[in-house]
Amino acid sequence: LWPSVFTDGRSFDRLVPLLSAHRRLVVVDPPGHGRSDPMTVASDIDGAARAAQELLDGLGIREPVDWIGEAFGGHVGYKLGRDRTLRTLVAIGAPPETNPKLLRTLRAGLAVVAVLGRGPLVTVLARAQLSAAGQADAPTFGEFREGFLANTRRSIRLAAESFVLRRVDVRSELASIRVPTLIVHGTDRAEWSSESADAAAALIPGAERADIPGARTLVALERPAALTRFIIDFWAGV
Repeated sequence: LWPSVFTDGRSFDRLVPLLSAHRRLVVVDPPGHGRSDPMTVASDIDGAARAAQELLDGLGIREPVDWIGEAFGGHVGYKLGRDRTLRTLVAIGAPPETNPKLLRTLRAGLAVVAVLGRGPLVTVLARAQLSAAGQADAPTFGEFREGFLANTRRSIRLAAESFVLRRVDVRSELASIRVPTLIVHGTDRAEWSSESADAAAALIPGAERADIPGARTLVALERPAALTRFIIDFWAGV
């Protein structure tokens, strides 16, 4: 389970008890996030995919895995799904195309971080990643905030540069994915529509689709029960 950029493994805390009866779970703090080492140099999605493979090797996991990736984690999954690393791929809120407007907003937010620190960016990112209800719910917003503030200011800047600003359009690569795939879309995410998610799934051979209302990017945090039902049904059909 690999979370979105700017969050850490805690964003899966509500999903873990629901899935733990079905799989042995490995919850990841990505490079520069949570309890992983802070980033000191920039990287990219390919570098994150190599880190994921090194992680699996380090844990002695030799068999293909069921990958659940949210946003950043979904983009890493798109890379890993082209070989025998994965058994299945669940990509949550991971548009394969880029969004210039969001990139401009993030660049502006990072400029604020450089001057004022991390705090002011929390609200900006919460609007992008959580629904209005999620932002208003104190436990949900608190879990998001804690995961974000676990990262150092430098790691936030380098993670944004590496895994968001350097991310490229990978729609041309999706046909190379060779594992059963489920594309999940939180319908409150206005800048990535259900129709766009359908179009992404159509590029992956045999991919399935799920829409979950009441969530934006962090579906595992906002709608864990609904997400679990889709994942278990997907696994059962493979």
